[in-house]
Amino acid sequence: MTISIPEENAAVRAMAAGQQPKPSRKARTRAPGARVAPDKGTTAKKGQSARKAPKSRKEKRTAPGGSKKAAVLALIQRPKGATLAELMHATGWQPHSVRGFLSGTLRKKMNLKVGSVKREDGERVYSIIP
Repeated sequence: MTISIPEENAAVRAMAAGQQPKPSRKARTRAPGARVAPDKGTTAKKGQSARKAPKSRKEKRTAPGGSKKAAVLALIQRPKGATLAELMHATGWQPHSVRGFLSGTLRKKMNLKVGSVKREDGERVYSIIP
């Protein structure tokens, strides 16, 4: 009578005989060869994008009608000018945003001369200097 020995018992028997047991599973390795991205087809040279000519700082630009910029310009172009509170009410902006708009957009970008004068009541009035 022949007794079949399961694989586990075969490993024990091989160790008793002084041999290395065979691994029951093969190690997972990837296929030989480098893993690289597939080759892309060559593309035709793309044309350079057309660059716009730089605008002169001296040219004066106007704001589109109905915008907050147009509202601010209309208020400060009045003969008496406009206070910070009036500008805040017209735009819904915070005081620092109004002042930043006056210095950044109007003075630097639109190259307008914006003046400010303190009235006797302590309120500052902004206006465009011709």
